[in-house]
Amino acid sequence: MAGPINSYRELKVWREAMAIARGCYVLTKQFPRDELFGMTSQIRRSAASIAANVAEGHGRENTGSFIQSLRVAQGSLKELETHLLLAEQVEICAVKSTRPILAQCESVGKMLRSLIRALQEKTGSRKESAGDD
Repeated sequence: MAGPINSYRELKVWREAMAIARGCYVLTKQFPRDELFGMTSQIRRSAASIAANVAEGHGRENTGSFIQSLRVAQGSLKELETHLLLAEQVEICAVKSTRPILAQCESVGKMLRSLIRALQEKTGSRKESAGDD
């Protein structure tokens, strides 16, 4: 990091998570109308939750709380991946439509893990959690 981060909007992980959410909104516009309260809602909610949790954690101005919020963001990311894979399997959308978003998810997952580790090292707490891979 070049210097102190004054806003969550300066975090690359937040910007990339927002890009995922935008992509999911575009993707789900093509979904069948009868999925509005099912798959469409689940994908949009979990996608928006990733960036929202990064922002919330940064706003708490407490490293432990930030780490916890980043872990929640990781959970939302995995939930999103699962919904996208299921949408492929039940043929709501084509693999070619979901793969770019899944690739972004992989990248954001790496960023989240790196940020968590960096924050843990900064505070001297190196607790591993279930799901840290």
